[in-house]
Amino acid sequence: MEQLRSGNAEWPDQSLLHLPEKVLQFGTGVLLRGLPDYFIDKANKQGLFNGRIVVVKSTDRGGTDAFEAQDGLYTLLERGYGAGIKTEKIIVNSAISRVLSAAHQWEDILACAENPELQVIISNTTEIGITLVTTDATAALPSSFPGKLLAFLLKRYHHFNGSAEAGMVIVPTELITDNGAKLKAIVTELARLHQAGDAFINWLHDANDFCSSLVDRIVPGKPSKADQDHVESVLGFKDELMIMSETYRLWAIETDRERTKNILSFAAADKGVVLAKNINRFRELKLRLLNGAHSFSCGLAALAGFRLVKDAMQDKNFTAFLSALMLEEIAPIVANGDIQKEEAEAFALQVMDRFRNPYIDHQWEHIAVQYTSKMAMRNVPLIQALYQSAEQRGSNMALGFAAYLHFMKPKKSEDGQHFSNQQGMILNDDKINLLYKHWEKGLAVEESILQILADQTIWGTDLSQYPHFVTAVTDHYFQLATQHPLTLVKTANSQKSVA
Repeated sequence: MEQLRSGNAEWPDQSLLHLPEKVLQFGTGVLLRGLPDYFIDKANKQGLFNGRIVVVKSTDRGGTDAFEAQDGLYTLLERGYGAGIKTEKIIVNSAISRVLSAAHQWEDILACAENPELQVIISNTTEIGITLVTTDATAALPSSFPGKLLAFLLKRYHHFNGSAEAGMVIVPTELITDNGAKLKAIVTELARLHQAGDAFINWLHDANDFCSSLVDRIVPGKPSKADQDHVESVLGFKDELMIMSETYRLWAIETDRERTKNILSFAAADKGVVLAKNINRFRELKLRLLNGAHSFSCGLAALAGFRLVKDAMQDKNFTAFLSALMLEEIAPIVANGDIQKEEAEAFALQVMDRFRNPYIDHQWEHIAVQYTSKMAMRNVPLIQALYQSAEQRGSNMALGFAAYLHFMKPKKSEDGQHFSNQQGMILNDDKINLLYKHWEKGLAVEESILQILADQTIWGTDLSQYPHFVTAVTDHYFQLATQHPLTLVKTANSQKSVA
């Protein structure tokens, strides 16, 4: 490292390679390396956490060779917009001490339970990773993450004779609501099946803190070959583990225990780590302003011919539509007792920065996967809140919903697949059969739209009870049949300006 040190990158001091292991991490994926490991590395460089990570590789795909060859070091390219300013940073991360294979080094992993300085467990094993596999209660090598976690905690409990000080802070980052509580319930059930005894289960609940958490950062993974070759030529080394991330980062961790806050001392290194008694406000901001805005604008962008989110953000009319949608329609709804209006608006502006990131190739086609379920979960509550007022007429929400209907109007191929009537794109949507049946009745367009909006099996509620929403969606639907989407967007923007 001394030979390679360059002013173009943020390097660790060699002394950081000798810090004790304080974290056990289940997963080698780019999200973990681009977010939790990023925060821990940053804290180490500031002298705040002073601990490294033992990573458990649970799958048989790939090996640990690259981590071994590079002593756990890897390069993170942090690129994007912050406060409207384009930024780029190159960081050499030294948080990982070693990577162990669960398939081949299980005893080495269990041996980590005897380390008194190890106090934190982090995971990202995909949403299906937090599931109950009953056979893992007695398996010599459990297959599931909860099974492995139980085996580790049993070993630690017995080694430290049930000491409360040996309890772990366990922070899953899997993208499911209340991930900490769900993981705790599964591990508890496995412990009962294992017949671990009441004393262990009491220690499991009292000494350990299962913290639900929310992660938010786009980490696409490896940069393009050309981009990586350029960065490597500038830095003077090859890196098989190089990844890229956006600038924005958030890791909201739910806890009210002082011991946990002291253990998670890396939180002080970056404002992107938040320790809070309740993290629902962060989930609501992300769900409505980031994910919701994606869903309301996806159909329009696809119909307009944009392939990537960043391409749509180059169009001033589209960005004006998106800005008005978030700042004038969604943010006032999101702002409530826990979320201040200023906070919602600031988050919306950050979302605009993230959408326009020139380094992220986020495809609208991917955003459209399970489009109907996403629209129902993210945006139906927003539609209900906006149109509960009898004074509400048209809206950008209604235009976005009409574009969704246009994009999702399906045709069926001979092999039974559904594809978009507008784009010829295969529709990966578990509610597509319900939409298809409504359109296939051969009713007048306005009647088909009314029936789709009234279908509670799709939306969980009857959206036809909001007459002004029905009218606005229907009008926009007919307009989209004859006008370019961006023309309608421009018209909607001008009407809002006049209003």
